[in-house]
Amino acid sequence: MNSVRGLLAASVISVQNSCFIYPACQKCFSRLILDSRRFNCLKCGCTGEAKDTSYRYRLSLKIADTSDLFDITVFGSCLDPFFGVTAENLQRYIQELSGETNTDASSGALVQAVETCFIGKRFIFGV
Repeated sequence: MNSVRGLLAASVISVQNSCFIYPACQKCFSRLILDSRRFNCLKCGCTGEAKDTSYRYRLSLKIADTSDLFDITVFGSCLDPFFGVTAENLQRYIQELSGETNTDASSGALVQAVETCFIGKRFIFGV
């Protein structure tokens, strides 16, 4: 793997996914397999109760600098300031809303808010 790192100033062209939160393994940050009572990490073998699942941000973006287009994915707590809450708290809010309102409408509103926050804005990305 190439270990060269740098900074890239680029504008967000589009948001590539509509699911910004995923159940994450606390040891290796891989996506967990959840059922109604348990979770399992296929990468490191970690298991536990579903109620103890941690969540993490994963935002896939298409960005452009002055000459190129890039697909990037931003992970973790660096997104907390943009969402205003941790991924775990946002997941909790979404679960509470799903019992009270139309889930599709709530999901659509969240996608629209994320697009408004990011599309057309310029950021410095560590790559």
